[in-house]
Amino acid sequence: MSLRLLAALPFVGILLGVPFVNRVEPLVLGMPLVLAWIVMWVVLTSVIMTVIYRRDPANRPSETEVRS
Repeated sequence: MSLRLLAALPFVGILLGVPFVNRVEPLVLGMPLVLAWIVMWVVLTSVIMTVIYRRDPANRPSETEVRS
């Protein structure tokens, strides 16, 4: 999966998913479903951005940095 598509996933999940879960019932961990959905995507965004950071070739050390 492309890193750009992976980076777009939180945007799509929050923006396009909220109208489908815009309900008070059921409660998830005491929160309305829409609030739980947004909180879930905030946490998932952190996880996704960590994966993108680790897989991005620009963040890998070069050969000269490794040998020093």
